[in-house]
Amino acid sequence: MDVRQIIVEPVVSEKSYALMSEGKYTFRVNDRAHKTQISHAVEEIFNVEVVSVRTSRVRSKPKRRGLHRGKTRAWKKAIVELAPGNEIELFEGASES
Repeated sequence: MDVRQIIVEPVVSEKSYALMSEGKYTFRVNDRAHKTQISHAVEEIFNVEVVSVRTSRVRSKPKRRGLHRGKTRAWKKAIVELAPGNEIELFEGASES
């Protein structure tokens, strides 16, 4: 699997921005990717050193619009902790703007 297929997109939320001060960054990742693949992908794309990776499954939520019922998609989330002194400018620049 290509590194660009492993990391789908960064997760932008209040909780993810709070974790950035601790050197932890949150990404939406491919459902089939494992921790080692995620670690190598982040290191290669952003040129940083990864200390640890935590993954979790985000369950689908029931939704309703009028009479139609459905569910949102389930997805996989990874919280990546970087070595001290490393940061990802993609996130840092977004919070200052």
